[in-house]
Amino acid sequence: MRASERSKRATTRSGVGVPARGRAGGPRGEAPGLSEMRDDFAVRLKRALGDDRVARDAPLAPFTTFKLGGTADWLVLAHRADDVRRALEIARDAGVPVTLLGGGSNVLVSDRGVRGVVIRVHGGDVRQLGVDRIRADAGVTINGLVRWTIAHGCAGLEMWAGTPGTVGGAIFGNAHFRGRLIGELVVQAELASERGEVLSVEAVLSADFRVGRGDAAALRAVARESLAYRKRTQPLESPSAGCIFQNPDPSRDRIPDGIPASAGALVDRAGLKGAREGAARVSMTHANFIVNEGGATATDVRRLIQRCKDGVRARFGVELREEIVFLGFDDGHTAN
Repeated sequence: MRASERSKRATTRSGVGVPARGRAGGPRGEAPGLSEMRDDFAVRLKRALGDDRVARDAPLAPFTTFKLGGTADWLVLAHRADDVRRALEIARDAGVPVTLLGGGSNVLVSDRGVRGVVIRVHGGDVRQLGVDRIRADAGVTINGLVRWTIAHGCAGLEMWAGTPGTVGGAIFGNAHFRGRLIGELVVQAELASERGEVLSVEAVLSADFRVGRGDAAALRAVARESLAYRKRTQPLESPSAGCIFQNPDPSRDRIPDGIPASAGALVDRAGLKGAREGAARVSMTHANFIVNEGGATATDVRRLIQRCKDGVRARFGVELREEIVFLGFDDGHTAN
């Protein structure tokens, strides 16, 4: 799979933040007769992965960069592709809905949490397949991948230093930075289906990246410059999900003359920089970021997102589309 456009993220269904198919519901308010089956599901998970990697009613806020949101009915900590396969198979057999979570950036978890099982994919390895290709497991952080490539003199990923989240999440969202898409470097990705088969479309297990040869010192200098740029232009001091909105498409959206094709610029010029709902605030550093100033709720964030969309539409006639993914909302809201 090669991800070359942000619009392709819905078709890759990498699973980072995307619920797999399954029966709705969970331990709370479930239909009669499901309780015993789901108890057996938990037993099977613990037997396959270990008691210390399966938790009931687990808070999700610590696993997101927004540091907010409710609990998961079950939380599974998966470190390797085999862990993901086994958890998917067990959940499918039990009819339990699945949501996969990587580094927790680019998502907003409902205050009510997420029903079913959340599989957090974190950890793994990076391997060199040849002089021009490396393979990284989905749970490897982008920063960890960058460090590995620099240490091994592999050029191409150094500019992605400072990118939050994991390889799986970056591929799902086709992460972007300064006009570049990470999908431009992806040669192929290994996927797992909901049934655990390694061929379909529910979860990214690993990805191969195209690299070249480079001097470690020069690569490190590029990485430092990228980190410095992020520090100057992004509110790194406060919890956030990253960019809230996709940048508008000049070929589709009628952007007024003199305004860049930037969601942050539109929010700013609509007079919403610094706008607040509860403890959620549009960042004064970058208006495409909403920050948690301490104790913000997902409800606060959603209200602020809607204010920004309404304000930009009223002022400029441009419809902003969310970049973040919404998890656990009863109205079925997902990123537009």
